[in-house]
Amino acid sequence: MLKEERFKVILDRLVNDQKVYLAGLSALLNVSEDTVRRDIKELADQGLLKSVRGGAVPHAPGPHHFRDRISHDKDQKQIIANKALSFLKDGQVVIFDGGTSAMLIAQALPKDLRITVVTNSFPIASLLEEHEFVEVLFAGGRLLKNSFVTIGSDTIQFLKKFRADICLLGICSIHKELGVTGPDYEESEVKRTMIQSSREIIALATAEKLETAEAFYICPTERLSVIITDQPGGQEAFKTYSELGIQMV
Repeated sequence: MLKEERFKVILDRLVNDQKVYLAGLSALLNVSEDTVRRDIKELADQGLLKSVRGGAVPHAPGPHHFRDRISHDKDQKQIIANKALSFLKDGQVVIFDGGTSAMLIAQALPKDLRITVVTNSFPIASLLEEHEFVEVLFAGGRLLKNSFVTIGSDTIQFLKKFRADICLLGICSIHKELGVTGPDYEESEVKRTMIQSSREIIALATAEKLETAEAFYICPTERLSVIITDQPGGQEAFKTYSELGIQMV
């Protein structure tokens, strides 16, 4: 079998199973595990999958630049935003990260809701300037241009000052074993600090981001309190997360 043919088999199996193992691919392709390992490395170098110990998992689908993410899966993200509103109550301190799902929540906040929002997102801070009863505390720092958020030590030190009731965390990738991960190192460090500064973590993720992984570790999956997706709860695919004690909405 030609290398290109092996690549297609690996990627097809990854789409179907959401994870591939060296031993299984070795038997399927009738080649050594070393050959499969080299194939996976080459596919990972091309950005087509995420190499992990013993095999590979998919990358999260969709674009990474904020402008492109605004229009990507907008209807699904609106479903997530509408579900998330039920978790917000008067008097809470809520950390909003810079994800587009969090931005849609900010757009939809009831006009009489009285909360304090802590955020490093320029778009969210700008939206909430018009909300009469929401106090906004903005984390300064260096601008990450492709996400329109602040990052760096100043941002992290600011976020460490809070003990928020809720963190609304836009998710790039969630995997039961590999945890919550992201594609940018410094933004992932900021998200980790948001989690450490919050009592309850509500992950905002379209269903296609489940069982995917990126390069930079943020937190273990079981640290999440709730995962809100665009799909109805109770699905078989959600069982692995419910077993960790995570509420699937």
